Amino acid sequence: MRPMMTRRSMLLGTAALALMIRWPAFAQSRRVVVSSKLDTESALLGEMIAQVLEAKGVGVERKLQLGPTRILRSAILAGEIDIYPEYTGNGAFFFNMEADAAWHDAAKAYEKVRTLDAERNRIVWLKPASANNTWAIAVRRDTAPSGQTLDSLEDLARLLGTSWKPQFKLAASAEFVESPAALPAFQSAYGFKLEPSNLLVLAGGDTAVTMRAAAEKLNGVNAAMVYGTDGAISALELKVLADPRGAQMVYQPAPCVRGEVASAHPQLAEWLAPVFDSLTLTGLQALNAKIVVEGQNQREVARGQLRGLGIGG
Repeated sequence: MRPMMTRRSMLLGTAALALMIRWPAFAQSRRVVVSSKLDTESALLGEMIAQVLEAKGVGVERKLQLGPTRILRSAILAGEIDIYPEYTGNGAFFFNMEADAAWHDAAKAYEKVRTLDAERNRIVWLKPASANNTWAIAVRRDTAPSGQTLDSLEDLARLLGTSWKPQFKLAASAEFVESPAALPAFQSAYGFKLEPSNLLVLAGGDTAVTMRAAAEKLNGVNAAMVYGTDGAISALELKVLADPRGAQMVYQPAPCVRGEVASAHPQLAEWLAPVFDSLTLTGLQALNAKIVVEGQNQREVARGQLRGLGIGG
């Protein structure tokens, strides 16, 4: 529990001063409440954070898979949780700045959310992973015509300008196809236009369904709407097309910590940096796949990743 200062304690003079002097030691001894959102990836990252802290001798209380973004955000601002993995792009919504171009650039997005949250809320953002869990287009590895490269959306735009275009078919949700921030943003940034014949629009927004359609070539589909770090991407032998022009906001996961707790544990950044450094796009896809595809326990997946980094037993 967070210490509460009563009216009586405020009047105790030297006793109150002594309490203030002892505060740093108390802060370091209290359990750190580690939380996460509901989804598999967030829970995995929260578990890794918890295990790192335990390996460093810090007491931990887990509140993993606590709720959606708004619940976690409210909880950390209220001091009900101490640290959880958040995504840089969500700063656009936290601070009502969706139109700011900074959210489409990884370095600028991190710097903006780090600065704003520190100044306004005493929330500390530690170093993010390089993985970007944003809307993306993934393709089968045999999609490109012979002798052609298909690694990025620039490559896709080039190929769609040739006679190959009728061979491309994307499985996506209606939201992805219609939302200005999704497929229309890709088309505007890269100068291509998909026709109805290039689309298989599916009900709902489940990327597991769109990926399965591409993997099985359902109705000629060879591409899928995905989130960049979806666990089934590598398992289904798909690859995410790079977005070098930043059509989408960047959503890099990073530890988000209450300032009070970051001050009490000044080595947090040093402890967690190698963990989040290891979370490349393909690396995080593979970790997610161990849970959602292979059915492994998230605690064991986290432990295995940390052992590979020389952390924990």
